[in-house]
Amino acid sequence: MKVLIFGGNGGIGRSLCQNLMSRYTDIDLHATYHIKKPEDLSDNITWHHVDITTEAAIKNLASQFSVLDLLINTVGVLHTPNHGPEKSLPSCQTDFFLHNMAVNALPTLMMAKHFASSLRVSNQPKFATLSAKVGSIKDNRLGGWYSYRSSKAALNMLIKNISIEWARHMPKACILSIHPGTTDTALSRPFQANVPPQKLFSPDKVADDILSLIERATPECSGRFFAYDGQELPW
Repeated sequence: MKVLIFGGNGGIGRSLCQNLMSRYTDIDLHATYHIKKPEDLSDNITWHHVDITTEAAIKNLASQFSVLDLLINTVGVLHTPNHGPEKSLPSCQTDFFLHNMAVNALPTLMMAKHFASSLRVSNQPKFATLSAKVGSIKDNRLGGWYSYRSSKAALNMLIKNISIEWARHMPKACILSIHPGTTDTALSRPFQANVPPQKLFSPDKVADDILSLIERATPECSGRFFAYDGQELPW
């Protein structure tokens, strides 16, 4: 089985790599990093330096794969050193909004565009992207977090759109939007104070939940939005 993890050096990405290596004995595992290549993970992982906000970088990586069975995109942004989730309209800034779109939404579209040919060769092609429950329009009762919510809502629309096209041209494919839950990583750390202990998950638990969900998924699940526990979420 040939697998590619975008963001293999992140909190959830690292755990996915470790889980995959222990879960499958016959696996060709590839992973990407942006700044620093992890030196403490298995030597059996092939690492690629990629800036996912650049289409040319994604296209170049895709050209190195003739076949791919599973692609998981774990890369996302919620805050930067200079910006955090907006609490009100006056705090919204154009550059931060566009940065959220560039990291949280657009890369999945480019991955689908450039990896479709290698996924098509697989007998069971699967593509999963980490979304967030706050991207659900129906579930939004608190407001705020304009950039993050909007980028994840846009991501969910992309997943749905891609699934419709792939159902016509790649009927064996399954593309999923997955809410991993609040995970104890650098992304959520500044916002964990009000999270109940039982709702703050370790990256290892989340990785296991994600892979179990992907394993059960069929083409009939394509284009749907699931939580870590298998519950289907509203758009």
